[in-house]
Amino acid sequence: MTLNLEPVQSRFRPTTNYEDAFADELETVYGSGVHDLPGVVAALNATGVRPPDGSDWTEESFTRELARLGAKEDR
Repeated sequence: MTLNLEPVQSRFRPTTNYEDAFADELETVYGSGVHDLPGVVAALNATGVRPPDGSDWTEESFTRELARLGAKEDR
């Protein structure tokens, strides 16, 4: 079975600095063995990467941001 990262592959623009920093932090969090939603949120709050509104991460804001970033872009 082949996995496709369709949303990322269908981007029509380069990623932003925020998107790169968010992805890097997520990679670090997951790489440290944290995979549950409360743990990921807590780990992200311990970093300097914040949601676009600058607040602390919550489970809701994290899942909303993943959905926003994963949405297919229109041309």
